[in-house]
Amino acid sequence: MMNFLRQNGYDIGRLTFEHLWLTLSAMLLAAAIGLPLGVLLTRTQALAKPIIGFANVLQTVPSLALFGLLLPVPWLGENAARLAILALTGYALLPILRNTYAGIGSVDPALVDVANAMGMTSWQRLLKVELPLAASVILAGLRTATVTCVGVATIAAAIGAGGLGELIFRGVASVDNGLVLAGAIPAALLALVADAGLGLLEKRLAVRRV
Repeated sequence: MMNFLRQNGYDIGRLTFEHLWLTLSAMLLAAAIGLPLGVLLTRTQALAKPIIGFANVLQTVPSLALFGLLLPVPWLGENAARLAILALTGYALLPILRNTYAGIGSVDPALVDVANAMGMTSWQRLLKVELPLAASVILAGLRTATVTCVGVATIAAAIGAGGLGELIFRGVASVDNGLVLAGAIPAALLALVADAGLGLLEKRLAVRRV
């Protein structure tokens, strides 16, 4: 075990950093799109079904197929990491979008009426009433999206985007279970740590809401 770590420790560390970078970049982009879009859909209900339906369809496309479809796209196909981040953003988008829409939509209408009666503007109502009450539901979507992103990011190695998937693919090609585990275990640990951390934050927000 120690010999294996001495021989592959640098690669494991480097690829773990790449995996984190891909995941965090995709999550930031997905949150930047999904959160405001989810809020917008609560204001324009007619757009909710088609947009959430599109995100749902995107989620069902197999990851390798999506990477393959995006490869010929100009600008994207020239950079594997850029392509991987966009694809991962697509997979992370649905839970963030759906939970933001559902969380704000589940706020008690009586509280919204009270906020309106107090003369709050739409922005004030959103920031002071709706988002605080929906925070735990929104965070649950971010939690699901993060775990999904960590898992799917292993497939990004198939197009040369790096990450822990490189070790997994290398181990499968050489029938080396040690390399497979060297990629799979850190990826699983990243997912567990992210899930536990966001889970604690979600619990704290849920308690505050009560």
